[in-house]
Amino acid sequence: MKYERIKGTNDIYGDEIHFWNFVEQKAKRIANLFGYEEIRTPIFEMTELFTRSVGEETDIVQKEMYTFVDKGGRSITLRPEGTAPTMRAFIENSMINNGLPQRFFYIGPMFRYEKPQSGRLRQFHQFGVELLGSSHPLADAEVLILAKSFLEELGIKNYQIHLNSIGCSECRVNYKRALKDYYSKHYDQLCDDCKRRFETNVMRLLDCKVDVQLAANAPKTVDYLCKECKEHYEKLKELLNLAGVDYVEDGNLVRGLDYYTRTVFEVRHSLLGAQNTILAGGRYDGLSTELRGPDLPALGFAAGIERLIIALKSEKVEIPRKPLCLVYVIPLGEASLRHVFEITSQLRKVGIPTIMDVNARNLKAQLKHADRLNAVIAVILGENEVSRNVVLIKELDTSQQHEVQFEYAVDYIVDMLKFKGLLSGEHS
Repeated sequence: MKYERIKGTNDIYGDEIHFWNFVEQKAKRIANLFGYEEIRTPIFEMTELFTRSVGEETDIVQKEMYTFVDKGGRSITLRPEGTAPTMRAFIENSMINNGLPQRFFYIGPMFRYEKPQSGRLRQFHQFGVELLGSSHPLADAEVLILAKSFLEELGIKNYQIHLNSIGCSECRVNYKRALKDYYSKHYDQLCDDCKRRFETNVMRLLDCKVDVQLAANAPKTVDYLCKECKEHYEKLKELLNLAGVDYVEDGNLVRGLDYYTRTVFEVRHSLLGAQNTILAGGRYDGLSTELRGPDLPALGFAAGIERLIIALKSEKVEIPRKPLCLVYVIPLGEASLRHVFEITSQLRKVGIPTIMDVNARNLKAQLKHADRLNAVIAVILGENEVSRNVVLIKELDTSQQHEVQFEYAVDYIVDMLKFKGLLSGEHS
């Protein structure tokens, strides 16, 4: 039997891993720059965490969650998103005692059973941020500025921020009534899922991927905002304008999760086709109380790493590729091994990526392998070199060779790599 990866998952290796390292490093840098601390939650949680937070009528809960009963008879779900687990961890560990607001970020895999296609997998990965403990529009502005800064740091340009407010539970009463009046006139045109949602959660109709045209002509949430929600939205737009964050107001934007309140936003990339949302989020002021925690305003976003990488490739963004090694150490014979171990260790201690041959091959084979690894320098140590207390240093790009006393070899290599522009001044 031939074993193959599960449909909707990917192996990440080779050149591809450079893109992942690039995105993850930039994500951590920006999060730290804004004062966000990393949080890591379990990959699986109690199923009720997601049914209560995400919403029982959402596509995620109805169709997409990976849910199973464990040996203890408990219903367990692989996490489909990162906000509910973060809030659960915040409540369970009494993090509120550390004061408010608190800022977190996470990077990790999520799981949804969807039809696999470009930018949509069953195991996918997200970088997310959560700001807990502020209801002020300044918090909304900060999260959107962070999102913009992250995309700029990556070098992505062809994107547009879509912004809307879906109001609070109070002003949504009138909006849902207007929505029902509108959709009742088009009930026979609705897909089967929307006919069910019409009775259970009418706002989910706006997120339907089938009845798109009906949603486009539906009443807009901003026309039904209460005074407080309207003031919050207007202040947020004012702050974004002050910060130089460009956005498009999108009255059809509601997002697909039930915990959202007031601010919602999506960042869409112009070159990605149907799966063009690369980052999205909003405010979820009622989530903490829904999970039996304190009354806690909060907001955040998540960015799909797979889609970000597709965007990077579509824009032909050049990313740095760290070499597996700069120096390849070649032992020739048993007598050289002590010296080989010593110089390899010294090179690594000063921060130089170094690989030592472990197959006891001949010189020609080792040089060929060093070339395949894109090494810059080969350090050759045989019985002859050991007897004279020297090393042979070979520049693989020019084939020039230099004989150097063993005790000066590391300094010589460091200087040579600096001269080639491959090391910064911090190496010594």
